[in-house]
Amino acid sequence: MGRDYRKIKAWQFAGRLAVDVYKATAEFPKAEVWGLVSQMRRAAVSVPANIVEGSARRSQTEYVHFLYISISSLAELGYYIKFAREVGYLPAKTHDKLGSMHEETAKTLRGLINHIERSRV
Repeated sequence: MGRDYRKIKAWQFAGRLAVDVYKATAEFPKAEVWGLVSQMRRAAVSVPANIVEGSARRSQTEYVHFLYISISSLAELGYYIKFAREVGYLPAKTHDKLGSMHEETAKTLRGLINHIERSRV
């Protein structure tokens, strides 16, 4: 089948982040269900989902392509986390926790991409 995505640290971090985003957005105003809640959840789930999809691809080029999509979704989520704090939907403690998880996921995902790109040369 391909790589076992469950062993990929970036996927593990991204999955935990997605779950915590779902939990945090459950407290948002109901008026945001089709707005910010939907956008944050979509971006959060896209990160681990694209790692999974890429890991199932045959070539390293395709794999890296999906990892870049994943990191783009992660960047988008980072903005939403910041925005949600600014408009008062995320308490400081939750914002800080999600922000820390976001940073750790980004660092790990960038490291994975760099490792694969260096090994292809």
